[in-house]
Amino acid sequence: MSEPKPTLNLNDMHDLAVARMFAGNQAFAERIAQEDPEFFARQARQQEPHTLWIGCSDSRVSSDVITNTDPGNLFVHRNVANLVVHTDFNVLSAIDYAVNHLHVQHIVVCGHYQCGGVLAAMQATEMGLIDNWLRNIKDVYRLHSAELEALPDQPARARRLVELNVFEQVYNVCKTSTVQKSWREHGRPFVHGWVYDLETGLIKDLEVNVSGRRDLEEIYRFDMDKALHHD
Repeated sequence: MSEPKPTLNLNDMHDLAVARMFAGNQAFAERIAQEDPEFFARQARQQEPHTLWIGCSDSRVSSDVITNTDPGNLFVHRNVANLVVHTDFNVLSAIDYAVNHLHVQHIVVCGHYQCGGVLAAMQATEMGLIDNWLRNIKDVYRLHSAELEALPDQPARARRLVELNVFEQVYNVCKTSTVQKSWREHGRPFVHGWVYDLETGLIKDLEVNVSGRRDLEEIYRFDMDKALHHD
């Protein structure tokens, strides 16, 4: 005998939040179908995003909402503090799929001010498993400690560390063999670093835009010709 399915208790605020999401989805589907009757049929056939978005898991930073972008335009990977770690096969797989199968033209790494991950990494408090992940941000702090320690206070250092973290993650994207191979063969993608400001709702372009191996230090450049000859 099968167990009875759980039912929503709308007197419970957590259940009410779930019910609201379903109601919101219904309203979304009805509105889109009314505005563009073929929209969902097109979406079901294929996806053709122009950009891979690597952002933070923070609930306040939804990529399509803050860029006013329709579904289907952004291929999204999110994690705590928008990190690109070369032992993380999740982000590496997202980059590979976006570049080699979806043929995106752009990759955006977008951080945000008041990032909980960045703030936690600046503290000495032990938080558990996530400490191993945040250590990557501590490494960014160490690399730029002279600049950060010269700033007047902790809030200023936190804002700057958010930006420096984006810089480093942009270059981590560019250090991957996937991106460098695509540069060589197709001249894409262009990699950008942005920061979202929760207090204004605006995105700041950090003006770090990488489009080829020439923008990387030589030690990180793969010599694809040598690799091909070796094989």
